[in-house]
Amino acid sequence: MLNKNIQTFIACDSEYEDSKTVLFGAGFDGTTSFRPGTRFAPSAIRNESFGIETYSPYQDKDMTDYKFFDSGDLELPFGSVTRTLADISVRTGTILSDGKIPFMIGGEHLVTFGSVMAVKDLYEDLYIIHFDAHADLRDDYLGQKLSHACVIRRCHELVGDNRIFQFGIRSGDREEFVFAKEHTCMNKFDFNNLENTVEKLKGKKVYFTLDLDVLDPSVFPGTGTPEAGGVSFEELRKAVTLVCSELDIVGCDVNELSPVYDQSGVSTAVACKIIREMLLALEK
Repeated sequence: MLNKNIQTFIACDSEYEDSKTVLFGAGFDGTTSFRPGTRFAPSAIRNESFGIETYSPYQDKDMTDYKFFDSGDLELPFGSVTRTLADISVRTGTILSDGKIPFMIGGEHLVTFGSVMAVKDLYEDLYIIHFDAHADLRDDYLGQKLSHACVIRRCHELVGDNRIFQFGIRSGDREEFVFAKEHTCMNKFDFNNLENTVEKLKGKKVYFTLDLDVLDPSVFPGTGTPEAGGVSFEELRKAVTLVCSELDIVGCDVNELSPVYDQSGVSTAVACKIIREMLLALEK
């Protein structure tokens, strides 16, 4: 059983045994290719979450009517990517073994691979939905295969062809887009075709990974790799609600907030609100 964190995401202070969804932080940015700082995201999100309400007028649900548990941040080792991924996998596996949904707050996007490894161990027939500005399908980045630029390529090696559905993608090298045509289901620029994908995946076990830089930088400047041409907050809110409410989500994550690049705090507030909507939508 996991211990409750002293400071939690808003309303995520129920007992572990009673909670369906369990949060944990993975503040790691050891392979960041441009601007670091995502290691500070989990604590910033917890701190700023108390600036939003527990009630969602979008869904007419209140977090206080449900049970959520926040197990705190992993103490990840500096300088060891493999140990970091192993620690994330262990935490995810612990939560899964107790019949709960692991909800990870990153961190750079590579942390997703650690969580997916554990989920795939339990659910052989696994699908992935991926929201992002970047394809993350490089085979290596500067010679490193374990990089945030390669995370979905590594996940593809676990789940296989046509099991990863990508949305919002608007950046990557040519080879990534060539690879996607043959091996993933990529929807560039926006969430067109998301409803059809959700219908297709109903009844399947799905892992949902959200890179917040899918948002336009005008909405979400606090990220290490901002990419112009992204979606609006409202488009993302509707999309995450659809995915989390309609599909059998067996694990999920939200990542790539770098709070130091937005001193206004708006980016962190956006992240908090998206997490609230996801948590509530997971409560079917």
